[in-house]
Amino acid sequence: MRRLFRLTGLAVACGLSLVLASSAPQAQRSLSPQKLEVDVREIAAFDPAKPENKRFGALEFRGGLVLSAKDRNFGGISGLHIFADGESFLAHSDRGFWIRGKFKLDADRVVAIEYAEIAPMRGPDGRTLLSRRWQDTEALATDGETFYVGVERRNQILRYRISAEGLEARGIPIQIPNGIRELPYNQGLEALAFVPKGMPLAGSLLAISERGLDQQGNILAFILGGQSPGTFTIKRTRNFEISDAAISPSGHLVILERYFRFLSGIHLRIRAIPLAEIKPNAVVDGPVLIEAGPSFEIDNMEALAITKNAAGETILTLMSDDNFNAFQRTILLRFAWPQ
Repeated sequence: MRRLFRLTGLAVACGLSLVLASSAPQAQRSLSPQKLEVDVREIAAFDPAKPENKRFGALEFRGGLVLSAKDRNFGGISGLHIFADGESFLAHSDRGFWIRGKFKLDADRVVAIEYAEIAPMRGPDGRTLLSRRWQDTEALATDGETFYVGVERRNQILRYRISAEGLEARGIPIQIPNGIRELPYNQGLEALAFVPKGMPLAGSLLAISERGLDQQGNILAFILGGQSPGTFTIKRTRNFEISDAAISPSGHLVILERYFRFLSGIHLRIRAIPLAEIKPNAVVDGPVLIEAGPSFEIDNMEALAITKNAAGETILTLMSDDNFNAFQRTILLRFAWPQ
């Protein structure tokens, strides 16, 4: 019954996302970071029906948490970055709030969130994105010094210098091609990934739409900067939509996807696309690493970060957007990708 309530709530959230976003809290609050107490509850098994199972597709489950906080602006997680120490993280919600802190780890499992803070994201003039109605912030990527944030309903990308200015940094719009500006309303920029040195497309920012489609029904994506800027498409299958992306140490564009229908519930899928195959005008695809449905411990998964652990394994960390809906959850999942 609880799962049915969750699915009902998710259906309402998906159908009324415009209303939910426009009804974001309007109360005045300090612009400086505020302490955030995050409570956690362990997800011991990814498949509750078979708790002994740890392997799912190409991935190994390394634990999860259900997160909650009393601050009404906590939730809606749509972007996540984990720093080189493997513990410090920066996330943002789709209502335009930064959340940063540290993961307390037991091996690869996150067991608590420590030193957490929350602060409103700012625009170029210092005003909050919420006050500008730019709060539909759906994507996050970094080149190591600068963070890039995609604002879906405005189809623009903001540049933040967090390392120098902290959470009070102002977002400065960057130059983008017309193809991004012309993406459909509320189905535009959903994922960003910056390609580091030593990989194909190094120095490029990859920008991917949620459901901007070409004439063949494939998902529009863009190579910004670097040596070969242009447009490419990602093959769309079974009506999955891309909700985030990250670059793996193995040189793959790893895409997080979701699918929701009221009768079949919420589904999760992750694909890995070799960066070497991405170029202007290409149609790209890659193997499915994992696919899971509503019987698994998932929700509306919208954030993905990729790191390496002390043993050199590739670790995928996922977080969900609860749509600020009491029937949904903010959850964190961790998987290892043996390669």
